[in-house]
Amino acid sequence: MGSSDLYDAVAPFPERFNLCQYFLDHNLDEGRAGKTALICGSQRRTYAQIVRRSKQVAAALRRVGVRPEERVLMVLPDGFEFAETWFGILRAGAVFAMVNPLQKREQFVDYLEYTKARVVVAHAEVLSELTPAVRAARAPVTVIVVGGEKGATGDYEQWLAREDPSSKEASVDPTAPDDLAGWLFTSGSTGKPKACVHTHADFAYNTETYALGVAGYRESDICISVPKLFFGYATGTNLMFPFRVGATSVLFPERVTAELLSELIERHRCTFLTNVPTMINNMLRLPESQARDLSSLRVSLSAGEALPEALYQEWKSKHAVEILDGIGSAEMFHIYISNREGDVRPGSLGRVVRGYEAQIVDSNGHPVPDGEPGLLRVRGGSTALCYWADKKKSRATFQGEWCTSADIFRRDAQGYYYYEGRADDLLKVSGIFVSPLEIENALLDHPAVAEVCVVGKQDSDALVKPLAFVVTRAGHAGSEALAKELKAHVKSKLAPFKYPRWFEWRDSLPKNDRGKVARKELKALCEPSSG
Repeated sequence: MGSSDLYDAVAPFPERFNLCQYFLDHNLDEGRAGKTALICGSQRRTYAQIVRRSKQVAAALRRVGVRPEERVLMVLPDGFEFAETWFGILRAGAVFAMVNPLQKREQFVDYLEYTKARVVVAHAEVLSELTPAVRAARAPVTVIVVGGEKGATGDYEQWLAREDPSSKEASVDPTAPDDLAGWLFTSGSTGKPKACVHTHADFAYNTETYALGVAGYRESDICISVPKLFFGYATGTNLMFPFRVGATSVLFPERVTAELLSELIERHRCTFLTNVPTMINNMLRLPESQARDLSSLRVSLSAGEALPEALYQEWKSKHAVEILDGIGSAEMFHIYISNREGDVRPGSLGRVVRGYEAQIVDSNGHPVPDGEPGLLRVRGGSTALCYWADKKKSRATFQGEWCTSADIFRRDAQGYYYYEGRADDLLKVSGIFVSPLEIENALLDHPAVAEVCVVGKQDSDALVKPLAFVVTRAGHAGSEALAKELKAHVKSKLAPFKYPRWFEWRDSLPKNDRGKVARKELKALCEPSSG
């Protein structure tokens, strides 16, 4: 497929193009001014209210000196202020950079140094960690505080109240499709997070191809997300994509639990759920006494980590709703390979989204035959320009139109893709590379296993063998007898050399801020001592 054919999936964007108009303002033109756009707790905001407030944010940003293409750092929990600020930044022609509000001061020091943001919009609850970082910054930083003492210097509400939404300062900056719009941070699984630099067109391209063409958002949808909005997966599925079609999103600042999520779905009759495998598992383990009516759901998404086939089958059996598992990345903004409604192949990530092209290649960049594992590379109209301030890593990842992943995949003859794990997570057992995910999926098929993470550990001969960290289901307890049973179970499903040699029983597995199992932490526990 030639590149010109590839990008024909989306009509050319106009010469002047701003995401604030593309996602938000058009809803007023289409008669949705009074429709509920966001629900948070007992409060609601209409599209007209979000537009007005985003205009005030844009004017306030300009008043404190923010210029087009300058970064504004967002350190906010999910809520109305997140959406208002996000759209206001784009309206002003500035660049959003979103980070987890649960960071510590050391991380905030790094983010301020890296982004060089002169304005930060943050919640009062993060000030104990953020303020020392601001004081240590080399250049002055203005902090606008959400949820702080009313009337205090830097108070968000006072900041907005001074601005006239009809003023010139509140107008949309005349950006172009290729102007900078936002930074998406990588998960940092191989070190400090890196910022993927994206343009206005990048976000709109994936909206047209994936959100509208595959996920199928509707104006009537009520959306809710497990990941928080600072994570690009959720910024897309629970803010950008619903707003594009005039749907409604449910937000909540609290830490997500299976109990809370199920209660909110039932209360608001949510139809569109953005989920991750860990939470899918937790929802399935809820006691019957906590069961909720989830019959309103029509679509459930999964991404971020591999969805085991056993979990998919259990969810589908219980809730009669397909899970559209897919793969996306900060480098590509969002999902570019996905299962589709009515075309779900359990255990796979589905097929390439129209408007993208993918290949499985070897370490030299040469395509490998179907069925063989290799690195995934992909191209399409949402590829980031670079990793900010990291030319070496940018060159290793971005080659022309192509973006090469550090993950290992394989493709079958029908064009379905399967995730094998990160290249540095593969285990070489008995001289053969083994995917930890393959062993994890086999273990999850056993009725005693609720969660599992498999890593490599050296035996007494300094040879690497699989070790399984296991969380058992209710009614089961870790023991030598269960370990023996699980070894036999894996041997019955996989080649015998792949079975775990050791088991460690856990009450829970560590998670990162994206909700993924923190495999890196567990791997570190098994590294040989240098002493």
